[in-house]
Amino acid sequence: MALSLVAGAFGSLQDARAAENGTGFYLLGGRGAMAGYLPPPGVYFESDTYSYDAKLDARKSLPAGGRFVADVRSQARADFLSGTWVTPWEIAGGNLALGATLPVGRVRVGAGLEYDSPRTNRIIGASLRDNATMFGDPVFSTMLGWHAGKFHWNATVMVNAPAGDYRNGELANLAFHRWATDLSGALTWFDPETGVDLSGVAGVTFNGTNPATDYRTGTEFHLEWAASKALTSALSAGVIGYHYQQITGDSGAGAQLGAYKGRVTALGGTLAYNFTVGKTPVSTRIKILREFAVENRARGTVGLLTVSLPLTASP
Repeated sequence: MALSLVAGAFGSLQDARAAENGTGFYLLGGRGAMAGYLPPPGVYFESDTYSYDAKLDARKSLPAGGRFVADVRSQARADFLSGTWVTPWEIAGGNLALGATLPVGRVRVGAGLEYDSPRTNRIIGASLRDNATMFGDPVFSTMLGWHAGKFHWNATVMVNAPAGDYRNGELANLAFHRWATDLSGALTWFDPETGVDLSGVAGVTFNGTNPATDYRTGTEFHLEWAASKALTSALSAGVIGYHYQQITGDSGAGAQLGAYKGRVTALGGTLAYNFTVGKTPVSTRIKILREFAVENRARGTVGLLTVSLPLTASP
């Protein structure tokens, strides 16, 4: 039940943000309450329905599919379908878990202007529109999780494989067309008597080069946190947030905007409800976050609806 994005954190979309296409493959806001908890051995399924609406300042340019655009408005509606196998095997005293996620969804992007080069500012197009329904890159993950009383923690490695439906030269994309690896650690303190959960996640994403655009996104740091409280045996509520900051600049021939380091912070709330269907426990969670303190990124609102359940699990 506390899978709570053991698999769903393995998403791969934030449209119109920092880096190439203004985006990194780590799903900001994907983790939160019980982020450090790895459930008992078994097979788990999770669906994360993701919504993102954002706007980029008209004075800022964005590299997108080898093009440079400004005055950008974007909308993403995607579902991340995830499977996780928490094995009975232990490594260094922690349980081993293996997971995979496949995103599918629709992206809409509108741009007021297109430049032939951000250095010359020569306008070559106006009022651009692009939208498409597509598959994103699959993401594969490995996790080790430990428990000690009220403390639960894990370490995760995620790999983005460039096998999605990438549309070179187009504004709307769900795939990244680059290899990328994310290393993260999560910690949860949970008191089952009071229902208080305090969780945090910190990680770093290392990006490869997009060969279609010769663009290499810089190294990215992300931090997420959550504090929640059980209101009843089935219902809980809390506050959540995240911070993102690019710690090295973009590079390659396609990085004509220079280092283009981005940063953003977001705050919001979450509501979770647990129930059973027959004998199967089902966990649902809603998250809403609003971004602020933005630099070289779009500012938007994130919505997430998560539904997770065990397909098989130990008693």
